[in-house]
Amino acid sequence: MNRSPNWGQLPALAITNIFQHLNHRDRLNASTLCWHWRSVIFQPRFFDRIQFDVARENNKKNGFFLQKLAHIVREVKISFDSCNLYDVELTTEILYKLCKSARLLSITILPKYASLVTPGRFYSEDEWEYILKLFVQPLKLLLNRKNPPLRVLDLGCSEILALHASDFLNCTSRPQCLEELCFATVKQDPGHYPLGLIEPTLFEKCSTLRVLSLDYDILSDELLHTLQLLPLRQLVVHVHGIDEDHPGVSESAWASFRGKNPQTDLHLSLVCAYEAVDILHTHILRPSMPLSHLKVLFCERINCEALEYLSRNYKDTLRSMVWIDSMRIEEYRNIMELVLRTEQDPLVMMAWRCKKLQEIVIHGYVLDPHNLVGVSRLRGRELRLLEVSRVDLSISSVMMAPFIEEISTQLGQKWCPLDTKTLPPALGFYPVSDEVRDQYILKFIRKDILH
Repeated sequence: MNRSPNWGQLPALAITNIFQHLNHRDRLNASTLCWHWRSVIFQPRFFDRIQFDVARENNKKNGFFLQKLAHIVREVKISFDSCNLYDVELTTEILYKLCKSARLLSITILPKYASLVTPGRFYSEDEWEYILKLFVQPLKLLLNRKNPPLRVLDLGCSEILALHASDFLNCTSRPQCLEELCFATVKQDPGHYPLGLIEPTLFEKCSTLRVLSLDYDILSDELLHTLQLLPLRQLVVHVHGIDEDHPGVSESAWASFRGKNPQTDLHLSLVCAYEAVDILHTHILRPSMPLSHLKVLFCERINCEALEYLSRNYKDTLRSMVWIDSMRIEEYRNIMELVLRTEQDPLVMMAWRCKKLQEIVIHGYVLDPHNLVGVSRLRGRELRLLEVSRVDLSISSVMMAPFIEEISTQLGQKWCPLDTKTLPPALGFYPVSDEVRDQYILKFIRKDILH
């Protein structure tokens, strides 16, 4: 008499072979067949990465991850509410347990806000000791481990953790294995913050470093000279305030860097940089920068000279231009007003000159639909994203229809301006809360990091 097979008694090797032919979702579903199948799935080949979403309601799930997966995965991300002391301390518990992992190669810390709550306030000695104990020490333990050496350290734009960047580099047992370091920050108070320092020599042994993010405060000719010896593919720089003692970075230093690293993409972001935005084109931008992406976030003004500078100097490198502010009821800052000073629409000139431009995003400013049509005609389907939210309010919706149709035709996709219903809350009418703005900035700006 034929008997149906007892699937629960298949050898582990046979189940493993079955799992290898399934995608991750189907593999998880198949593992629910019974306890035996479930036990077989916990292998490094089936779990390369996990993300801990730290919250009280996720304690059971995170405990399961720590027990079953933390010791076999190569990549871990930890997101947490950095304004909640309970979640902060849960995060540090996970970090310490991860120090025992024998396979971990990549660690990413993802605070949800620019601030990190501690029992103390500001940068007091007690707070400093608290951060050392709960965050810095476990990260240093991971960096100091020789086998396997850590390859990726991403601090998730945390200002207070980035102040320890030199400590992290100093304690790294095998800096030649580091492939990605993310030390750039989003400041809690962009107008007043402590300056971190990193000695350029600390990067000399990072001979396989491909991705580096840091704040403009740290950048200098000397550091750029050191970085040009590394195989960087992506350099991400955040600008907040401009310290009066900062020497800036010279055109000759950028020219030398670009000559040695022709494949490096520079992502430059101004974050709540209320003063730096005015001197962007005179003190920060340099013609030889390998600038591929520019983001200007919540700087409360637009700089048309900088836009013109972009179109004249980055014809062969610029791929993305993003300029975002919250909307203001009391004034409509129209880009046409900027044309009067530059004699021509800077967006149209950018679309004409920059042959690699694929993305234009502008929020918080009223735009002329005629110029948007011009941009779409010049870039056509090569412009993958044209995102705006304010078009000349003197034009009725009926009159806007032909503009929308023409832009859609040129881009090869359905297009229309975003309205107040589809805009993220951070881009709504001013004022916007710091928490809402921080969450938006952190999520948006981290698109630059290519893990």
